[in-house]
Amino acid sequence: MPELTISEVARQVGLQASAIRYYERIGLLPRAPRTSGQRRYDTTALYRLAIIQRARQLGFTLTEIRHLFFGFRDITRASERWRTLSQRKVTELDDLMDGIKAVRCVLKKLMTKCRCDTLDQCGKGIFQSINRDVVTRPLPASPRHREKYAKNLRA
Repeated sequence: MPELTISEVARQVGLQASAIRYYERIGLLPRAPRTSGQRRYDTTALYRLAIIQRARQLGFTLTEIRHLFFGFRDITRASERWRTLSQRKVTELDDLMDGIKAVRCVLKKLMTKCRCDTLDQCGKGIFQSINRDVVTRPLPASPRHREKYAKNLRA
């Protein structure tokens, strides 16, 4: 039995009413029935919004959240849905951390090894090293080999 107004739902879940309308518009939240033109929600809307909020806090995109709700067979348990998406997200985070570590390494090298007096000198050195790397180290074609190549560059 729908009983909560959008402002009551917004207050209880800590969202703006506009966010709730947006989630409804894109299909993450079922359309609420209306009474006298006002949306009326039942408590299941609070639970759905809690899932959306937690997923957003954990870095899931709206597309991934849509997959959580609609990308599995109806009989798939919630725990299996979360496990599947979480495994993908952990892999994504691991890749991001590898990239951050590589950038950090380059920044540390810049801090200790750069002796340039002008930016033109820096640019020349960077340009020459880029051209040298392209000529002497062509990028492997397969994703597996590219990752191995990237790891070797970081070493």
